[in-house]
Amino acid sequence: MSVGGDSPRVGVGVIVMRDGKVLLGERIGSHGAGTWALPGGHLEFGESVEDCARREVREETGLVLGTLRAAPYANDLFAAEGKHYVTLFVVAHSADGEPVLSEPEKCLRWDWFRWTDFPAPLFAPLETLRRSGYVPAAD
Repeated sequence: MSVGGDSPRVGVGVIVMRDGKVLLGERIGSHGAGTWALPGGHLEFGESVEDCARREVREETGLVLGTLRAAPYANDLFAAEGKHYVTLFVVAHSADGEPVLSEPEKCLRWDWFRWTDFPAPLFAPLETLRRSGYVPAAD
């Protein structure tokens, strides 16, 4: 069964940086369970990518983001689930505070990792971004 008919869904993935590390969560109980992913979620009707990024990170981790900048996108087909997502990535910096587990039914834990030392397996859109050769600029 496809989500939203035959049309792809739009996701926003937020590369939250601090001290040269990226925030990743271990997904459970939802799409991509058992993988490590960036905070993020679905772009809502009428919402800007930036507003979505800020909302999702606040809802999932309690962190407040500073300046955002656009990053590449990923185009992934989850054939087994009948889903097609285009994920728009943004890079943000979070200067202080520690992430909290605000949605324990969706995420087991949050942790900080160097871009070159991510855990496995990665959520498909993040894996696609990494395979593209993209590396976020150091903060």
